[in-house]
Amino acid sequence: MSNSSDTRTVARNRAQAHFRSSQQRAGAIRAEIEKEREAIDAKTAKLRALRLAREAGEKAEAERLAAELAAKKAG
Repeated sequence: MSNSSDTRTVARNRAQAHFRSSQQRAGAIRAEIEKEREAIDAKTAKLRALRLAREAGEKAEAERLAAELAAKKAG
């Protein structure tokens, strides 16, 4: 009897070790995916800010040119 109990214990320990290592790998993969997602989000936010700043500059320049054109027509 003792032999089958030992065999079960050894098998259970192996299965648990395999499960733990599998969980650790899955956790590491999840962490890496989250890190990549954060990097992409930061890049997107930076690009959005640059685009908005460029658009604001273009709008200001267009308004300035329109005001100059209106001043020339009035003058």
